Amino acid sequence: MAKALAIGDIFEIRTPKGFAYMQYTLKDPALGHLIRILKGVYKKRPKSFKEIVREKEIFYVFFPLSAAERRKIVAWVANEDIPESAKARPMMKKGGGVTREGKVLNWIISDGSSEKIVEKLSEEQKTYSPEEIWNDTMLIDRICSGWLPRDEVKQG
Repeated sequence: MAKALAIGDIFEIRTPKGFAYMQYTLKDPALGHLIRILKGVYKKRPKSFKEIVREKEIFYVFFPLSAAERRKIVAWVANEDIPESAKARPMMKKGGGVTREGKVLNWIISDGSSEKIVEKLSEEQKTYSPEEIWNDTMLIDRICSGWLPRDEVKQG
């Protein structure tokens, strides 16, 4: 039986470019496990994650971590303290209304306890991670492509 997930757990996921790492930061009652994607893709597992976790994450996303671990899509590798800057749920964005062409008409900005609707994202809001649940295919694709949250912004 797998051990229960603990805040700060670091998991490895294999990608076509090497190994990528994520750190579990919190569990949202509706969206599940929030992970921060750590910088770098590695040919082999680092000996320590102490320095890696101190760096600013590439992005956050919700991910079915328990299921992925059970199915051996990810492997537990370490547990490290979460930096102060990453302990609280970050501000995140999701599209409200969307046109047939896929352009977002408005955005919902949320910190998990409150939401506000904006028609156009500020430069700062463009950098917010998506408030979405991704599967491993999407996660691997985004890591390998060098995707960043501001790449998602298609305003109407």
